[in-house]
Amino acid sequence: MRILVTGLAGFIGSSLGPFLAARAHEVRGEEVEGCDAVVHLANIAHARVSRRRLWEVNVEGTSRMADRAASAGVRRFVYLSSVKAREPDDRYGEAKLAAEQSLLQIASRRGLQVVLIRPPLVYGPRVRAKFLALMSAIAHGLPLPFASIQNRRSLVYVGNLCDAIAACIESPAASGKMFYVADGPAISTPELCRGIGRAFGWPARLFPFPPALLPGERLTGSLEVDDSAIRRQLGWRPPFTLEEGLRATAEWYRSRNRT
Repeated sequence: MRILVTGLAGFIGSSLGPFLAARAHEVRGEEVEGCDAVVHLANIAHARVSRRRLWEVNVEGTSRMADRAASAGVRRFVYLSSVKAREPDDRYGEAKLAAEQSLLQIASRRGLQVVLIRPPLVYGPRVRAKFLALMSAIAHGLPLPFASIQNRRSLVYVGNLCDAIAACIESPAASGKMFYVADGPAISTPELCRGIGRAFGWPARLFPFPPALLPGERLTGSLEVDDSAIRRQLGWRPPFTLEEGLRATAEWYRSRNRT
């Protein structure tokens, strides 16, 4: 299949392009004419810009891309949304939900096969933001105040996400569906820290601290997803375990700091 991937140079796109090419797909970064499918990744991935700018890119830009795809005869449009679209509590989540709703309207009006994917926190080589900061702290042996946290968070390794995206492109059963995707059962932040420590080859240094006094809902709060739909309807299973994903991420971190 000929597949246009928007955001090909980004965190997820830089893994998805080679992954799809290895499955004998022809991957494009710009031209939509002649493509069989579009994977739309090119969104602003945070809420630190103005609401107007977020809406222009994540909602209006996504809708324009879907209209272009439909006009070019593309059959399937896979949109990487976010778990935040489930119950939006910030303008990023609101924009993701609005983009989903717009895509479903376009699908109904123009016959485009839309597939929505709502991942939780994505990690892997080239990860940024708070996950990268957490890895850096553990890599440098810094003590972290997470020992008392009893939360549950779903995660997805970028390699597993790429495999799920491929399934959504290739499976006829994915058309018109919305899927959550995760590595497996949710884990706590202390479990994640210990897993990162093992990936580096030494224990994470955790100490107790009242959770209510810790900022950063992204890592200290709970956020679980149920990915049984994609497993049941598409027969999807994550090809990588959490441990394998963390090892690959730790190796990338080491190589990044050797250059």
